[in-house]
Amino acid sequence: MAGRLFKVGGFAALGGGAYYLYNAGGDPKLAEKKFEHDAAAASAKVRGNLPGHEKEAKKAGEESYEALRARAEDLANDAKAQANKTGQQIDQKVDQYRQDASKKFEEVRQTTGKDLSAAVDTFDKKVSEGASKSQSWLGSWFGSK
Repeated sequence: MAGRLFKVGGFAALGGGAYYLYNAGGDPKLAEKKFEHDAAAASAKVRGNLPGHEKEAKKAGEESYEALRARAEDLANDAKAQANKTGQQIDQKVDQYRQDASKKFEEVRQTTGKDLSAAVDTFDKKVSEGASKSQSWLGSWFGSK
């Protein structure tokens, strides 16, 4: 009989702990404060609300503080995750801009190289033509053809 009582009591305690932990969103400190607040409230009701009222108010304040702390922690974690996500997006955009700039630079370099080669070839051709004309002009002075 006593073993059975311990099993039932153990299951009840386990169920109560799971209930408070679930309601606290998995935060054990907040679950503990909620349990303490509920225990203080039940104690005050049993005693007729006379002497335990300050204790209940204190426990309610602690519970509120823990709930606020847990919420602030969640918000901070969300903000960090968002900042990391934004940072990754910025890194991706910068990398994309770097690749685009590299492609543009390579295109401009090739185009400029082609234009420069064409300009040099044109210059060489004109200089060669000019040199051959000046040779024929100069040669005509000295009797060559």
